[in-house]
Amino acid sequence: MKDYLKLIRIPNLVFIAILLWVMEKWVAVPVLGQSLWQEQLPWWLLLLLIVSTVLIAAGGYVINDYFDVKIDRINRPERLIVTRTISKEQAMRFFQILTACGIAMGIAVAVVVRSTTLGLIYVVVPGLLWFYSSSYKRQFIVGNVIVAFSSALVPMLIAFANVSYLKHSYGEVVQYSPASHDLYIWLGGFALFAFLCTWIREVIKDLQDQTGDRELECHSMPIKMGETPTKVFVTAMVLLTVGLIAWLAFSILPFSHVWGCLSIRYVVFGLFVPFVCLLWLVWAAKIPSDYRAPQFLAKFIMFLGTLYAYVISVSL
Repeated sequence: MKDYLKLIRIPNLVFIAILLWVMEKWVAVPVLGQSLWQEQLPWWLLLLLIVSTVLIAAGGYVINDYFDVKIDRINRPERLIVTRTISKEQAMRFFQILTACGIAMGIAVAVVVRSTTLGLIYVVVPGLLWFYSSSYKRQFIVGNVIVAFSSALVPMLIAFANVSYLKHSYGEVVQYSPASHDLYIWLGGFALFAFLCTWIREVIKDLQDQTGDRELECHSMPIKMGETPTKVFVTAMVLLTVGLIAWLAFSILPFSHVWGCLSIRYVVFGLFVPFVCLLWLVWAAKIPSDYRAPQFLAKFIMFLGTLYAYVISVSL
């Protein structure tokens, strides 16, 4: 059982669950509350959405390790689980169970809220994760973009679910209301942040995994472009992310407003400073193991970015 839990990356799944809960309680509820709508996504429906997303993500981790046995024997032999303590047949069955349950629950949520978009996401994303693990992750840039896109969809699930659910009580007017527009804007901002941070982390992971990737003829960015150009790309992505965050932080909440000041402080000390540390760690890295710290920091920055939702909740 312990190895099965390691296989599905419990800390990552907990983060996904927290992200969905935060997006609902700290973004969707206060934003939609501005229109005085009394209806909210029921707790059981939110729980079903969270569990379905977590199960699909868990299945994605399992199938990734299933196809990465040869690479993991080189890059991280101490973490190898599939073929060592869990057979490939057991891993495949585990993936099928997790994914089937996740899709079934996700479609159930889509049926209840009557959202075709939500239903398509829960069908298409597991397929994307399969093809990513089996083929796309070894292609230049394509694999990174698929993982980043999948991460970006997570906050948007809350937007699609809430707007579709509110249509039950208020009709099509919900789709075109200012509150729905604001919800899509806010959650779209978090989705873009997740997309950029995940892409940055995936490229850093490619830098760490160069040895095994080169042995198995993968076409990752460090192998195709070289280590230094890849670090330049990571730097450019970080600067783009920081620039977008600065633009949003300085334009959405006025400096004179108490929450505007809180927003600026949070952005500077909670995001800008960690991003500077991230770049320093990336450029200081000399051997594969040196990239573990910046990879972890990239995950932590994503978590800090998620908590920025609290500023939104108290300022609306």
